[in-house]
Amino acid sequence: MSGPTTGKCIQALLEIRTDTTKWTKPDMTNCNPRMTIPQIENVTVTTENAAEVVETIQDLVNVQLSNSSRLSREDLNTVVGKLKEVVDLGSNVDLGGNLVTVLANILVSNTDVTTLSIEVLKLMSKMGDTMDFQGTAESITAPSLALSLCNVETEGFSGLTFGVSSVSTNLEPEVFLEQKFVGDQIQNIKASVSLPPEVQNFFSQDANNTRLQFQFFATDKLFQDRSLANSTTRNRTLISYIVSASLNESDVQNLKERVVVNLSHQKAAQPNDQLHCVFWDFHNNGGHGGWNEKGCETQSVSQYQTRCLCDHLTHFAVLLDVSRTPIGEVDSQILTVISYIGCGISAIFLGITLLTYLAFEKLRRDNPSKILINLSAALLGLCMLFLLNTWLSSFSNYGLCIATAATLHYFLLASFTWMGLEAMHMYLALVKVFNIYVPSYILKFCAVGWGVPLFIVSLVLAIDKDSYGGSLSIQKTAAVLQSSDSFCWVTRDEVLYVTVLGFILLILLANLAVFIVVLIQIKRMRINKSSANTSSLAKDLRAVASLTVLLGLTWSMGFFSFGPGRVVMMYLFSILNTLQGFFVFLFHCLMKDNVRKQWRMHLCCGRFRLSNYSDWTQTVTGGQPPKKRHLVNLDSDSSPTTSARKISDLSS
Repeated sequence: MSGPTTGKCIQALLEIRTDTTKWTKPDMTNCNPRMTIPQIENVTVTTENAAEVVETIQDLVNVQLSNSSRLSREDLNTVVGKLKEVVDLGSNVDLGGNLVTVLANILVSNTDVTTLSIEVLKLMSKMGDTMDFQGTAESITAPSLALSLCNVETEGFSGLTFGVSSVSTNLEPEVFLEQKFVGDQIQNIKASVSLPPEVQNFFSQDANNTRLQFQFFATDKLFQDRSLANSTTRNRTLISYIVSASLNESDVQNLKERVVVNLSHQKAAQPNDQLHCVFWDFHNNGGHGGWNEKGCETQSVSQYQTRCLCDHLTHFAVLLDVSRTPIGEVDSQILTVISYIGCGISAIFLGITLLTYLAFEKLRRDNPSKILINLSAALLGLCMLFLLNTWLSSFSNYGLCIATAATLHYFLLASFTWMGLEAMHMYLALVKVFNIYVPSYILKFCAVGWGVPLFIVSLVLAIDKDSYGGSLSIQKTAAVLQSSDSFCWVTRDEVLYVTVLGFILLILLANLAVFIVVLIQIKRMRINKSSANTSSLAKDLRAVASLTVLLGLTWSMGFFSFGPGRVVMMYLFSILNTLQGFFVFLFHCLMKDNVRKQWRMHLCCGRFRLSNYSDWTQTVTGGQPPKKRHLVNLDSDSSPTTSARKISDLSS
């Protein structure tokens, strides 16, 4: 049987064992209640009926959302207004749990709560400050919403940390509280806020009235910033969950010890993305609220997490500036495919280049060839680590990811170091035009070419090994390594700017200067020639292209990848630089006469085979074993013009 009681539908349940009956919990979905949401307006809320009123509102809201998936503006105003009356009278844990559930159900529905967002936030804050509960801490959770309360002692406060470890649309968040300040990263969290001991200075003198309150929102419906629709800021979008901390509605600000907020991204940030730590300013947009950056410092932890250091307590989040990432998803996928294909091709031909120069002793007698061997080895290591990076990161091993990122960093620095040494050798050949004896010339180059990158990477590891890992910061290992987008690389912006971008920029500037000097010398050489034909012009152009590859000048396009032409520059950058190894093979193996003759002498047969006693062999060897000399220039009669000719011949 069923019947209405205070406008609610209930059912009588017969207990067979005891032969008694009792009323079940109201189920509004199985009957047609006489009371509707507008009629709640006429109900007077008292201390005695507050719990029943909230239960009735909860049932009516569930019925309405099951029928239309949203509340009208009038119904929403009625519900929020009546809940406010309940909170004004005070609440306990059970009452607060039902109230939070009502708000959570509204937030996960299609109801437009923009007009009442400030009222809802103030309602939750007041409920948390006035709720009665046993013990020192209490947490209330509902889908996409969490509230944690902690009564703290006035003396001996050493900080407090609140965090959420898991979030699901249909499940309640898992929260935790630690009675200490945690300034470092916290493992496996979606959001956390850690209060420093200095917050104690804002405690009330009344020991019974000191309460810290934390709130977590997995939805941004209560935080709609109208200013984000403006032309100057519409490229910003929320990328994290929202977490807040407050102290008895006190205005805690200007903290010397910063509040540490760790927020996970709901989608991976790209390398060129600009992230902003923000807080919800209730005074923005004419009192409607909006995001504000004042007092917050942004520290990028990884592409999946950002750390915020703020000097006050309020609601915190992270905004993504999408105006800095005009590369679309389709272009990004195409560039990724180009990069992998290009690196694969380069790895193959770099391997052929190394085998050629290492197998044929006559090809590696001079210093430029030895430098080329080391450069090819560094580029081969770079290509192989890039190709294997995603596979290695899929092993879900934090230490392996650090090792992978550090090794990739090492080979990148080694590649550019050897490009710089190549430029230095050319400079010495052009400027120091007379024979100069340099003891252990190549050995010293090897010490610099392989030692400097090793020193830089070792220094980074010694200072902070977590500077490596890419998307695999220690607190994200379990979750992120399951993503196909994981990539082990440098995580700290300051490390990236100094040891990668800064280092590469210095090398490229030096190489560009040498490149200009070489071009000037080649031009002078052409002017001094009595005649200039098409073949010599083609040879000079080939030398210029070869020098561009050796000195890595195509990498400079990465510094000009901005503005309207950014997408085009990114395509050129990916194609030319991933194929650098192939171009090395093309200019320094396939297009070099002495290399082709060595191939014909040792790899061909029949009429294609070249005799070991050919004129070319005798010319090179001079009929005698060459003397070992460590000279920058091997010509006894050197001049800028002949040096330029020698570089032109060497490059082609």
